[in-house]
Amino acid sequence: MGDEALKKTPLNAWHHAHGGKMVEFGGWDMPLQYPGGILQEHLQTRRLAGLFDVSHMGRLVFRGPGALGFLQHVLTNNAAGLEVGQSQYTMIPNERGGAIDDAYLYRFVEDEYLLVVNAANRQKDWDHLQAVGRAWPDLEMTDRSDSLAMISLQGPSSEQILGGVLFEPALPPPRRNALGVGSILGVRVLIGRTGYTGEPVCFELMLPVDSAGAVWDLLIARGAVPVGLGARDTLRLEAGLPLYGHELGIDAEGKEIPIFACGLARFAVSLAPEKGDFIGRKALERQAAARRSFKAGDYSLLADLPRTVVPLAITGKGVARAGTKVYRGQDLVGSVTSGTMVPYWKFEGEGASVRPSDAHALRAIALALVDSRLKVGEAVTVDVRGSRLDARVVARHLDSSVPPYARPIILGEDPPERGL
Repeated sequence: MGDEALKKTPLNAWHHAHGGKMVEFGGWDMPLQYPGGILQEHLQTRRLAGLFDVSHMGRLVFRGPGALGFLQHVLTNNAAGLEVGQSQYTMIPNERGGAIDDAYLYRFVEDEYLLVVNAANRQKDWDHLQAVGRAWPDLEMTDRSDSLAMISLQGPSSEQILGGVLFEPALPPPRRNALGVGSILGVRVLIGRTGYTGEPVCFELMLPVDSAGAVWDLLIARGAVPVGLGARDTLRLEAGLPLYGHELGIDAEGKEIPIFACGLARFAVSLAPEKGDFIGRKALERQAAARRSFKAGDYSLLADLPRTVVPLAITGKGVARAGTKVYRGQDLVGSVTSGTMVPYWKFEGEGASVRPSDAHALRAIALALVDSRLKVGEAVTVDVRGSRLDARVVARHLDSSVPPYARPIILGEDPPERGL
């Protein structure tokens, strides 16, 4: 696709002018990295604050008396549980219990809902929701992707940076998924404590496209570091967050990945009675039952959820990329869905005074779709160009439970102490 055919965000000229290495992503001209490089962008986000242009994401608005009932039918989470000022992670399911997309649903004001979807799936999602919505009374559905820009501010310094430029009302309450509406440079800004990096201090801003550049410049002047797609991917991988087309959607064998293969399904899917019937519910109930039985050591329902996504720590010397085969002994048990080398800060101090030192290192990590019978702690190998690298199934790569810092969990080291 030629550059002239690529879609451009309101910040596209800024990326070009400031040395962004531009690539095609989902039909958009997007920065992969800036001159400092992916590793530094990753580290700066974990230590200070990263600023991401995410205006390529789709933003769909639902209004009218039928909006809530429609969203309950086409999404997996319980939209009826959202009060004004709350958001939730959710999925757009199909009848088989696979994901058409994963998404975030926001309720900033009383009479409308805003759904943020993946850039590459925006048209597919719109077509699906439009098709279902034709039979739905009193529903108004609008694509605001081209009129509403979206900027993500992530990292320990984010609250200080944003609080210093935000006029009344104040920041959203300090809890995940809280929402607020404020003013920056006289412009109305929708603010969510959400993000795709695993950072415990995180914000996503939605504002008119013609104001995006001024707000972006102001946040950088306050100390935020611009971050491209490369570090966005390493950050989300370290946090164990799924990427559609890798941990959700279709796997390397061309098979559909069940939604409950992803650990975040426990937050994204509501099977409570009050949720009622919705697309894919029966298949998701079977997947959820299988996942519960696995925890009890019962694998009689394995056929309903044969593979699940797990984090892998690569202990051998090398990097496991997407598609790399995973073995337990001589048995093929799955494949890597996402994998790379990521940097991390080494921490110093104790208790509340723990903070990143000036030293950092690299580690090879991955997410893999593997046999659901594999357990945390099991040794596996990954086949990298004919060589077997040692790896181990781990619970997670990152601990975000004690703000303001997300701390790496390194295999063989004591895990970070949790807050009391």
